[in-house]
Amino acid sequence: MSTRKWGAALIGAAALAVAGLAPAAQPLKIGFVYVSPVGDAGWTYQHDLARRALEKQYGDKIVTKYVENVPEGADAERVIRELAASGHELVFTTSFGYMNPTIKVAKSFPKVLFEHATGYKRAKNVGTYNARFYEGRYLAGIVAGKMSKSGTAGYVAAFPIPEVLQGINAFTRGMRSVNPKAQVRVVWVNSWYDPGREREAAMALISQGADVLMQHTDSTAPVQAAEEKGVYAIGYHSDMSKYGPKAHLTASTHDWTGFYGKLVGEALAGKAQPTNIWGGIRDGMVKMAPYNPAVPQDVRDLVAKAAADIAAGRLHPFGGPVKDQGGKERVPAGKFMPDDQLAVMDYYVEGVQGQLPKK
Repeated sequence: MSTRKWGAALIGAAALAVAGLAPAAQPLKIGFVYVSPVGDAGWTYQHDLARRALEKQYGDKIVTKYVENVPEGADAERVIRELAASGHELVFTTSFGYMNPTIKVAKSFPKVLFEHATGYKRAKNVGTYNARFYEGRYLAGIVAGKMSKSGTAGYVAAFPIPEVLQGINAFTRGMRSVNPKAQVRVVWVNSWYDPGREREAAMALISQGADVLMQHTDSTAPVQAAEEKGVYAIGYHSDMSKYGPKAHLTASTHDWTGFYGKLVGEALAGKAQPTNIWGGIRDGMVKMAPYNPAVPQDVRDLVAKAAADIAAGRLHPFGGPVKDQGGKERVPAGKFMPDDQLAVMDYYVEGVQGQLPKK
C-alpha cells in the first residue's frame, strides 16, 4: 500500500472489496485552535467565519472541530497534540504564540499537515500563512488622518513583535500621508484578548488627546470606549460597527475564506503541501469594512485609490524615504522595504510617540 497522502483516508478497503463494493472515503477531519472566544467580531471570529464557509462548501466531505480560548504555551501544545492524535489530518493553529508548540507536535505526527497563522517557522509538514495587515493599516491611517481634529491618534497594541509594529508604523505613515504633523500614541496591553486592559488603554489614550483610536487586539472594548467618550475608532479584524455606531469609521478586516477553501480542496484531492503565504489587498485577504456616514466621499475615494495602487504595486506603505523615530533612514527614496526587513521590524517610524518597550 502506498504512503498515505494528505486528503481523505480510505476505511475498510479490504472488507468492502470482499463485499464487492467500492471503498468508502472517510470525511477529512480538520482542526482549528483559537486564542480567544469566537464571539461575533475580531480575529478569532474571522477565522471561524472561514471555517463555517468550509463546511458549507464541502459538506459531508469534511468534519471540522475548533477549540477556542486556548492560551499560548503549554496548553496550546496539549490541544494541538490532542487534535492530531484524534485523527485530524489538517490542523490550523491561528495565533503567533502557537508557533513553537506547532513545530514540536508536528515532529510526532509526520502524516498530519499543520498550518500556522502569522508565524515564520516551517517544517516538512508545517506551513505558514499570513495577511499583509500593514496594507489595511495604511488605509486606516488615511481615514484617521482625514477625520482627526487633534491630529493625534491612539493605538491599543498587543505585543511588541514585528507584525504589530508593522501595523503601528503603517498606520502612522498613512496618517502622515494626508497630515504630515499627525502623531500616534501607543499603549501596550501584552495580550491578544483582554477586554478590561484594552478598555483601560483606550481610556488612557483618549485622556492624552487621541480623538481616533486604532487597535491590534481582539476585543471590541476600544470601539466601545470610543463610543462612550464621543471620539472615533477604527475596528480591526472584522466590522465592529454595531459596538460603536457613531464612533466606528471603518475597519481593516481579514478574509481567510479563499485560503482555507483552496487548501482544503487540495487536501481532499491528495495534493496539499505546506504553504508559505503572505497575502494582501491584491489577494483579497485584506479589505476595508463599510464606512460610517460621517466619512466624506472624497476620503473614501482617496482610500479606494490608495488600495488600488497598493494592489497594483504602485504604492507601498513602506516606500522610501522611511525614517525611524530617531531620524535614521531605513528605506531611501525610490525604494521600498523588502519582505525580509518587514519581517524583523523592531522600531517606530517618525510620528510615533513614546519609547518602544524593551524585549
